[in-house]
Amino acid sequence: MEKLLILGGGYGGMRILNHLTDMTLPEELEITLIDREPYHCMKTEYYALAAGTTSDQDVRVTFPEHPRLKVINGHITDINLQDQQVEINNDRYESYDTLIIGLGSEDKFHNIPGADTHTLGIQSINSVRETAQNLQNIHKNGTVSIVGAGLSGIEVASELHESRPDLTIRLFDRGDRILSTFPEKVSEYVHDWFSEHGVQVVNRANITKVEPGILYNKDEPVHTDTIVWTAGIQPHHLVRNLDVEKDHAQRIILSDHHFIPEADNVFVIGDCASSDHAPSAQLAEAQGDQIIKVLQSRWNNEPLPDLSEIKSRGTLGSLGKKKGFGLFMGNTPLTGRVARLLKSGVLWLYRYHNG
Repeated sequence: MEKLLILGGGYGGMRILNHLTDMTLPEELEITLIDREPYHCMKTEYYALAAGTTSDQDVRVTFPEHPRLKVINGHITDINLQDQQVEINNDRYESYDTLIIGLGSEDKFHNIPGADTHTLGIQSINSVRETAQNLQNIHKNGTVSIVGAGLSGIEVASELHESRPDLTIRLFDRGDRILSTFPEKVSEYVHDWFSEHGVQVVNRANITKVEPGILYNKDEPVHTDTIVWTAGIQPHHLVRNLDVEKDHAQRIILSDHHFIPEADNVFVIGDCASSDHAPSAQLAEAQGDQIIKVLQSRWNNEPLPDLSEIKSRGTLGSLGKKKGFGLFMGNTPLTGRVARLLKSGVLWLYRYHNG
């Protein structure tokens, strides 16, 4: 029996599972998915769950079912590439012939004192639930500070404004303008939206320390009821601990066919994989599509396929329920109602095809 082990049911893992459960499998193949949750979680919608404008159930999608698919719910505590086994909950082991690592990312705190213990996050479903409860329990006219004005920070801030318009919301960004990687037209549109809706954008911020209820910007204390951290991500700690070659962001450097060069039976996907593209759900799905092609070639004893370059279809973000922003088909700026409708359509299609 050949054992295919998939670590993580995120966007990449889910894409691979959908392919596997729809195709004719090798007779001796056994598939095992290990994930902390009993369902796929739509991480791109965590901002709305954190802000309280969508329900917990709305960000869940059921894993596919198949007679040869086994799903194990548990915490992965070790990956042993040499012995080809994975430890679960410190007391259970699963061996593999082929491994796919898609464990996603964790918050990156940049060695700022107190940031890891005195802030709330949105990188896991459990952290989002804690953040949502905290934000909805803040007293009337309270203050929320959001550190990091990338896509996640902007969406949390705008959605929270709709959910709790009584709150004072401050968005701290290190750059001269928010969304610095986007065209200036998009940055200005988002900044103007925040100004019109009373969300304070603090540019050129430098968070030096965090204490309970206090955020230090350039060593000056800023008092706040809650701090939400959206200031960067890094690969899962088990991936960072693997003794393999990594890039400057601690993501694993892979062959052109998405496997570790010194362990060609181990594939890496999503936020854990080194790539020229920024981490995203669509990138993880595209990597999943290509890994399936590689696996099929191996199962059929064929040469590895030529894989085309992965290209971005664009990035879409929301500003509440009515407005949005983004880049369409890679580089065409979009703002306003159309961008929000497009994002809603992409979300609906994902749920329709996966639910």
